[in-house]
Amino acid sequence: MERSEGAGWYDDAAGPVVRPYALTGGRTHHDDADQFDMVALIVAVSRPADVPDTDRVPASGWAQEPEHDMILELCRTPLSVVEIASDLELPLGVVRVLLGDLLDHSLIEVRRPAPVAQFPGERVLKEVIDGIRAL
Repeated sequence: MERSEGAGWYDDAAGPVVRPYALTGGRTHHDDADQFDMVALIVAVSRPADVPDTDRVPASGWAQEPEHDMILELCRTPLSVVEIASDLELPLGVVRVLLGDLLDHSLIEVRRPAPVAQFPGERVLKEVIDGIRAL
């Protein structure tokens, strides 16, 4: 099977092959990366009716990539960072950089999950066990 010049970017078994750093412009982290722990919930911010979705180049000159669009589409309902990475089949570090871009342009919100309740003390657990044994 003959290939064109760009054949190095395609693998028969895996499909298109793009190095993760190509998706992030060589960046490996975002300044606010600590916001994007694996269980943080990400939700896309709704655009006001007077702002067209086709406005892909804000005044800052930043151009939204297709991966940014995919994240925004996925995050119409809140998803965790790890779910986004899994759905897009991208490394977690790459997703964190892309999320940082979206956060910088106020296109997403980061919601912290509800804190886990403290476990009951040993005394309470012992009383529950004793109560169950008494039944």
